[in-house]
Amino acid sequence: MAAKYVMALDQGTTSSRVIIFNKNGEIVTKSQTEFKQYYPQNGWVEHDPNEILFSEMQAILAVLRNSKINPKDIAGIGITNQRETTVVWDRETGKPVYNAIVWQCRRTADYCEQLKEEGLGEYIKETTGLLIDAYFSATKIKWILDNVPGARERAEKGELLFGTVDTWLIWNLTCGEVHVTDYSNACRTMLFDINKLQWDEFLCNKLGIPMCMLPQVKPSSCIYGHCAKFPGMEEIAGIPIAGAIGDQPGALFGQGCFEEGQAKNTYGTGCFLLMNTGEKKITSRSNLLTGIAWGLDGKITYDIEGSAFNAGSVIKWLRDELELIKDAHECDVFAEEVEDSNGLYFVPAFTGLGAPYWDMYARGCMIGLTRAINKKHICRAVLESITFQMTDLLEAMMKDSNIILKDLRVDGGASVSDIMMQIQADMTGVNVNRPVNREATALGAAYLAGLATGVWKDTAEIEENRRVDKIFVPSMETTKRNDMYSNWKRAVERSRNWEQR
Repeated sequence: MAAKYVMALDQGTTSSRVIIFNKNGEIVTKSQTEFKQYYPQNGWVEHDPNEILFSEMQAILAVLRNSKINPKDIAGIGITNQRETTVVWDRETGKPVYNAIVWQCRRTADYCEQLKEEGLGEYIKETTGLLIDAYFSATKIKWILDNVPGARERAEKGELLFGTVDTWLIWNLTCGEVHVTDYSNACRTMLFDINKLQWDEFLCNKLGIPMCMLPQVKPSSCIYGHCAKFPGMEEIAGIPIAGAIGDQPGALFGQGCFEEGQAKNTYGTGCFLLMNTGEKKITSRSNLLTGIAWGLDGKITYDIEGSAFNAGSVIKWLRDELELIKDAHECDVFAEEVEDSNGLYFVPAFTGLGAPYWDMYARGCMIGLTRAINKKHICRAVLESITFQMTDLLEAMMKDSNIILKDLRVDGGASVSDIMMQIQADMTGVNVNRPVNREATALGAAYLAGLATGVWKDTAEIEENRRVDKIFVPSMETTKRNDMYSNWKRAVERSRNWEQR
């Protein structure tokens, strides 16, 4: 009898999750384990790679033992992960030489400015599809090699390996047998040529990164290897690891955006808007990023992407630092109790501004404060700020692609907010389409693993699984919408270039 289930490892920025899906793309069981965030200096963000690994293993054991699913009924494992986060470890011992430097970390911002001054911007954009920014893996690898004693010498001798989080998990799950990544993760390192589909020797040499550190790049749906037999983890031994994809293209795949021009937005720690551009690479004129969404059936699917660094993290800030709300739902409740934000605009540039601004030196600001402002207005302004950022991205994306979207598919934790999804529809003038299953990121990884192991025969079969929960239709008057968006643009300008260089 064919295996009944697919397991997805969803390794995020704040937690590790494991979800088991059935053939209908429905969640059978899931488990989540949070892990610690480290902030050694202002603007620095780190994770312990072993805490990531152990938290994922804990979640695997939890779903197997809580659900009573026979591991023999699991056809394969798909992995989706926070992208750009950088791990460097010893090839022999498996011990990381330094903490993982997280995608949010800004420690290499000054070096990125140096690369821009040296005139590398156009080469990097044309070769990798990216803009020079501390966001991406390349300068993080360089920082580790430059700042960990002996690391560069060891790397040049072939003793150290680099990987994004997918690579780190696969290497450990196969007990060091497999050192791979997929196209969607490789293209976020700022070292990968998305035209030739290979690591770029010039960029590696320029940044002083030995190419022997880099993983082999493979399609997003294929059998990379099989889980090794670990003490206490015997249940998963032999299960094929058959899919790997970065979290945002994973959500694009999980949302069924298989056709050119389809787009999705994920509301997570940050917000990430991606559009499928098919087999053609679109070079953005609006400071968006070009990348590879996935490799499947011998073909490459490209995407265009815009990101906002802070979205769900802003709601957590309201809860944890300002203590204005007890939980995320209370933010919605307060926001619904007022008609508008009473002239208040909030720019959540805690770690700079992403596309289309790419201002590493912007910082958060709240403007329009009067004595009439209360916490309900602040909550509404926070929700509006998330939708304004997405409006910036969507307008730039439609301009670059010459495609007018009819609907935007949404997922991620914050997409449960009805009021925010309605504001999003109003601000963009586009229907917002929310599926029943909002675990699109993990679902995308599961689908890719299932395609490689025969659970699903093709994307047409997968598309039949999607179920719509609710469609939010624009209802705001155009004049009001334009006034709000214009004021948002003014607020953004006041947040820019705040940090002293």
